[in-house]
Amino acid sequence: MLTDVEKELSVIELAQRVLLLPHCLRLADTCKGKYTAQGLECCECNPDCPVNQLRQAAIKLGYKGVCIAPGGRLAIKYVRENKPLAIVAVACQKELQEGIHGVRELAGNGQPMIPIVIVPLSKDGCVNTEVDIKVVLEKIALGCKLPVTKGDI
Repeated sequence: MLTDVEKELSVIELAQRVLLLPHCLRLADTCKGKYTAQGLECCECNPDCPVNQLRQAAIKLGYKGVCIAPGGRLAIKYVRENKPLAIVAVACQKELQEGIHGVRELAGNGQPMIPIVIVPLSKDGCVNTEVDIKVVLEKIALGCKLPVTKGDI
C-alpha cells in the first residue's frame, strides 16, 4: 500500500522528478568519479556500485536529473536550481531531516510542499553506506506501467 506522499509522487511525470543520492553510497575503494560543483560525477566505473545502478535506473526512466551529493547543502542547491515537482531521496536520517527542512524553506510563501519520497540508508557511517536497492528502484519507478528491476539496469 502506498503512502500519501508516494501517491502524490506517482502521478508526477518522470521528467519532473529528481533523484538525490548521498556520495557515501558509492564504492569508495574503486570509485573513479570526480567531484564537481554539482556533486559527484558518476563515471559508471563499477556496475556493482549502488550509485551507478540507481543513477542509471533514474536516467533510463527519464528523470529530470540525479544529484550525488556530499551533503544536504548541495542537494538543496540542486533542488533550487532544477525546480523538480517531486523528489526521491536516499540519505542518512540526519541529512534527510536537514534536506526536508531545506525544501520546505524553498517552497515557503504558502506554496505547497513538493512530494519527497525518502529511503533511509540501512547502514550509515559516511563511507560505503548501504541501502536496499530493490526498495529504491520501486520508489524511483512509482507510477510507471512497468516496474524497474536490478536486471533492467
